[in-house]
Amino acid sequence: MQKSSWKKKLTRIGAVALSLGVVGSVVTYVRANRRVDAPYPNIQASKEPAVLERGRYLVEGPAHCGECHGALEPKAVSRTGRPLIGGQEFELPVGTFRVPNITPDPETGIGRFKDEELARMIRYGVKPDGHAALPFMPYADLCDDDVTAIISYLRVQKPVKHVVLDHDVNALGRVVQGFVLEPKGPTHPPRKSFAPAATAEYGDYLTHNVGNCVMCHTKVDFRTGAFDGPAFGGGALHDAIDNPKKQFVTPNLTPAPRWGWLQGWPEDAFVARFGAGRVHHDSPMPWEAFKGMTDIDLRAIYRYLQTLPPAATGPDPREHQVVLSAQNP
Repeated sequence: MQKSSWKKKLTRIGAVALSLGVVGSVVTYVRANRRVDAPYPNIQASKEPAVLERGRYLVEGPAHCGECHGALEPKAVSRTGRPLIGGQEFELPVGTFRVPNITPDPETGIGRFKDEELARMIRYGVKPDGHAALPFMPYADLCDDDVTAIISYLRVQKPVKHVVLDHDVNALGRVVQGFVLEPKGPTHPPRKSFAPAATAEYGDYLTHNVGNCVMCHTKVDFRTGAFDGPAFGGGALHDAIDNPKKQFVTPNLTPAPRWGWLQGWPEDAFVARFGAGRVHHDSPMPWEAFKGMTDIDLRAIYRYLQTLPPAATGPDPREHQVVLSAQNP
């Protein structure tokens, strides 16, 4: 009798565990496939030459859109200037994520979406179908005029029919989609415009909201997406281009007398360095895009970096090879 009683108890426990597993799976599926609410910005594409030129400058320059969305073939250290047909894959613990085609093709690109749907994706990370996107793009705080310029420029590109497969999201990814991933949106009311000027304020805008410099030159906790060190304090590891055995360590760009890599650099030297373009062939820094930035923008960035709190972090500037040849374990 005792053995039979234990069998019944185990059977009941197994049934309960199975039921909980089924319920949990259903809840996760429903949550992962939910539609999220976000406003549609009042953005309309323009064909004005000045707007299109601003869009070209942002897409091909500081926003370096081609580095993710540019055509993969032929292989090269930079995809800036290529058709924005997508297809790049990111292998993450939560699954495989593929960069979409953002040419105006009506079947495989963005041609079937409205301007306000694209603007909501840029600013709030909500896709046209209402699902939340992974927070890869740091453009939530772009001013209205720059969002308009980017969408306007994308609209006049040559449509390219290029199918990109959907993401492959694993079980962990479904949990993240269901219970972690939430669209964040702007950190403050979006500005209507932001005129370029060689000021620290504009440099702040460029490094945080356009070029995403802060996310490369700051240590980040990839479990949460939060900073794991002082802003622009360096020390973040990034894989070398086409060399999985090599990593680059980002330098400290704060004005720390001992640890800042820009100490002793006059403003003109900083501007000239960007004009020189790529020096190390496998550096993940998008030099081809940044090389075309205006002197005004580069001076704004330099002046902003000089206002940062000094941080005693990052690789030692006296050992330059640390930045160039840190190896994966």
